[in-house]
Amino acid sequence: MKNKPTIIAIVPAAGVGSRMKHNGPKQYISLAGKTILEHTLAKLSALLQLEKIIVVVSDDDPYYAQIPNIDSRVERASGGKERADSVLNGLLALADNPPDWVLVHDAARPLVNIADVDSLIQQCLSADEGGILAAKVKDTIKRGDTHSEQTVPRDDLWQALTPQFFKYHDLTDALQQALAQNVTITDEASAIEWAQKPVKLVPGRSDNIKITTPEDLDLAHFLLQKQHSENAS
Repeated sequence: MKNKPTIIAIVPAAGVGSRMKHNGPKQYISLAGKTILEHTLAKLSALLQLEKIIVVVSDDDPYYAQIPNIDSRVERASGGKERADSVLNGLLALADNPPDWVLVHDAARPLVNIADVDSLIQQCLSADEGGILAAKVKDTIKRGDTHSEQTVPRDDLWQALTPQFFKYHDLTDALQQALAQNVTITDEASAIEWAQKPVKLVPGRSDNIKITTPEDLDLAHFLLQKQHSENAS
């Protein structure tokens, strides 16, 4: 019988979040009494199939050590200049004992639905290919600069979410090679696509928002309260 695949999560959290217009990194902003990062780690900690959760933060980060009650599976790794560099650092920190698969999740997505993550993992394992949570685009999309020049058909458009779930060696190799060739990498899937490997689209809830701007924080607070009410009922 084949052994159960090993899975480790990586949470890139070395960004400064300049668009939040806050005096510190956005992952440490308070949301309903906890930092955004605490909420995100609590969600991932509910995934019992994870062997470890690697949080990638800057070496000079003064806030991370102040987070209380971190799950025993959480470990720290050194962040890089860009998101892709941080994810790669997290991957390389596992090189001595690499997992079969890695689950990469944004630190600023504390509203992810655990059932969606379970679905992503199971569908990818079953298909033996990597994939991402994604939501079908609902709005009419325009292309243009200062004026609309074209309405873009949205039938096959998806909004990429996280987590994104790939085989360890596939993602490590793709990131290393793409970064060495100065390819622009916006998420893990873009590196896998560049390496011409499949990326499965797994539908996820559209309220899995990334907190990027100040107005996102108010929406996240509302959605978090809604989730707590649903879980309590």
